[in-house]
Amino acid sequence: MHAPLSHGGGLSVYADETRGMNRVHGTVLCITIAAAATVLGRAVPLVGAPVFALVFGILIATISTPSIHLRDGIAFCAKIVLQVAIVVLGLTISIEHVRRTGGQSLFPVMFGSLVATLAVAPIAGRLLGIERTLRTLVGIGTAICGASAIAAVAPVLESSQSEISYAIATVFFYNLVAVLVFPALGHAMHLDARAFGLWAGTAINDTSSVVAAGFAYGPAAAAEAIIVKLTRTTLIVPIVVLLVARRMLANRGSGVHWTRIVPWFILWFVVAAMLNSLHAVPASAQPYISSTGVFLIATALAGVGLSAKFAEMFATGMRPLLLGLILWIVIAASSLALAHYT
Repeated sequence: MHAPLSHGGGLSVYADETRGMNRVHGTVLCITIAAAATVLGRAVPLVGAPVFALVFGILIATISTPSIHLRDGIAFCAKIVLQVAIVVLGLTISIEHVRRTGGQSLFPVMFGSLVATLAVAPIAGRLLGIERTLRTLVGIGTAICGASAIAAVAPVLESSQSEISYAIATVFFYNLVAVLVFPALGHAMHLDARAFGLWAGTAINDTSSVVAAGFAYGPAAAAEAIIVKLTRTTLIVPIVVLLVARRMLANRGSGVHWTRIVPWFILWFVVAAMLNSLHAVPASAQPYISSTGVFLIATALAGVGLSAKFAEMFATGMRPLLLGLILWIVIAASSLALAHYT
């Protein structure tokens, strides 16, 4: 006698297929936006496809919030496609460029601006009456790498979901502002591509916004900004180590999954740059690789724009937004001043 058939496996397969189709639909939407942005970017190179894609995504999300069945694909583009794009662009950069730019930016510009931001965060947060965990999240998110840093330290700080959401919304808001403001300020101050890339990579929070602002200033500025930003992203590891050590001294467990805080895609970026330095990538292929990388960046930024939730940003209240503004000014001013005087 045969046992009755179970429908559990079938339901699971159906759910997986549904998630797969949802990812496809959201990804196709991002690619479509990127294609339109590429056409406009060629017509208006001063703005560029990445910025157009980000703005289009924001406009669409503002007019009509993307439906649930699109969100998997949008999230996939905003995170995974962005990381793939950065690795692809690594094939157009030499490892010596990575070593020189990353090393020169770490001290004193990156380290100095990091210390300044993390020092001001608790003082300004306390004066504004913001709870300790939230001001720490906003401070680390501003100082290092936006939402990624916030997600990495949240388990260590035992943050609530609302605190995490508030911090990410605050930092994300200033990411969007930075994409539009930084290139204009750079031109006003007559910064060359290398200087702007160093400034953007050090002072703008999230990787996607750094890339968008860099490309808005030009390919050379984007290359500098990406290297500086990836160097800055690695600082999340020692920051988490310090927080874990402090928590352990307080006789509590760490609660951290180390594989989640290590930015593994940076290693692949370095491998890609090494391959290019070893002449494993033909020179004739460089323009096509660069174009592919920029299109992938535009696709990712379309996903970032479609993820914008202005209602959640302003639901945080004015105090977290004011703290974010103060810290944003501190890191932008300190990194620019340190780069100029050193």
